[in-house]
Amino acid sequence: MPASLLAWGEPHLAITRAALDVLPQWQKDTLGVELKNLGDNYCLIPDHVYTDKANAKYAAMDSQPGEVYIKKLHLPVPEQSGNLETLNYFVAKAVASLKENNIGDAARYMGTICHMLEDFGSPSHTIPGDNMFTLLQQFLPPSEKMQGLLLHGPIENGTFKVSIEGYQPRLLGTTVEEAAWRMLHRVHEGIINARSTTLPIINALNAGDEEEKLKWQLKAATFDAQVVADAMHTILCLGAQKFEDKAQEQLRSVSIATFWPEEALSLYYPQTQFAGSPHWGHARVGVVMEGGNKPVPIRLRVNENQQVVESTFKEGISPVMGKPLTWHLPKGIYKRFTVIAGLQAGIGDKGRVEFTLLGDGKPLDTLTLNGTDAAHAFNCDITSISHLQLTTTGRGLDPKSNYAVWAQPVLRR
Repeated sequence: MPASLLAWGEPHLAITRAALDVLPQWQKDTLGVELKNLGDNYCLIPDHVYTDKANAKYAAMDSQPGEVYIKKLHLPVPEQSGNLETLNYFVAKAVASLKENNIGDAARYMGTICHMLEDFGSPSHTIPGDNMFTLLQQFLPPSEKMQGLLLHGPIENGTFKVSIEGYQPRLLGTTVEEAAWRMLHRVHEGIINARSTTLPIINALNAGDEEEKLKWQLKAATFDAQVVADAMHTILCLGAQKFEDKAQEQLRSVSIATFWPEEALSLYYPQTQFAGSPHWGHARVGVVMEGGNKPVPIRLRVNENQQVVESTFKEGISPVMGKPLTWHLPKGIYKRFTVIAGLQAGIGDKGRVEFTLLGDGKPLDTLTLNGTDAAHAFNCDITSISHLQLTTTGRGLDPKSNYAVWAQPVLRR
């Protein structure tokens, strides 16, 4: 087995068990004896495909015939579409097995999903292309004790108990496609969380501080368990077609302000996504970067009670000119997309920007706004759209004032 790809190891069991512990009782009853097997064995299936040949088929994909060890079950590929394909495939397999009352097969497919989500959220899988951290060690030289050691194993290894007692798993969708799509964005949160733990763990290893190392490992493992709990809960709801009214209501709309667009390969913006207007940089979430170095709250002029007033928005994206932002959508789930577009009050007053929304490459709506104009509320039909793209183009004489904002971008059923 390619040892260089293994992540978490035995902690997989602790994370999966913690997730299963918080499932509703009816879901535990559905799994029956397979509940224990899922937490004790099936969550390791993708790591054991060469030694547990009877279960290896539950970590295989039709799109990769003959491939025994599928790397993208352990390491996310840069493009979201590849990871979404994997989630769609295994979620569909698990749900179909549940509907056929084949609980054994369902639990094994669920184990593969657990493993994938947990590996993606592992601190040892956080740096694209540097799985052994050999490049990172050139920037962060190891201590004498760690000299010459590959860091992948030490970063993740350990024996610890994970608990998310009191956590209430979230429903991620009422169809396989919607569930896989939301699962993808949920695990993106897990990846970013894990990245915040990697350097503290390495620093603790260099210092020989086991307690500090464990603290940061648990930060990653605890978040992983919550992501896995959401996924297992959703799959079991889909299999039984059993959805609480409140949970369905919460799915009626979703903000994509914090969802990584497809241009952010491996969940960061490569320099190809940088531009010089309104400043040198890339798209930001929740703030506008005044001058490129000062984050300020999003403020737009809006029409309110027949007058124009300034309003602050917590949710929004401040793009750079000429760099589109694209999101894959689960087709047929959402009917409308609403967003408030305008220029940042004050520093954007001298700007002039064309705002364009595209669905599957075709224009949905477009409008050019001056810096002092009131923001415009777009409301577009996206019923049959699978890719939504937002673009901004400078149309004025002062490119340094083109502080464009897409505020409250929301998909609605």
